[in-house]
Amino acid sequence: MKRTTVYLPEDLKARLEAAASQAGATEAEVIREALEAELRLRERPPLRLPLFESRGSPSDSARRVDEILAGGFGRD
Repeated sequence: MKRTTVYLPEDLKARLEAAASQAGATEAEVIREALEAELRLRERPPLRLPLFESRGSPSDSARRVDEILAGGFGRD
């Protein structure tokens, strides 16, 4: 393991001390766990959700606007 030094604002240091005490862990363990969790989130590809169901290309949808609207946006 490599050693590093970080500077924390007083309020964050107090929260770290409390979290370590509550978990029965060292401050270093709490920092490592938090850093690992944050880096896992940042390494994950962004979630992309479609805003609406698309049929055809956007330019096709523009030409078919009346048909799409008449279809009730894909509702049954």
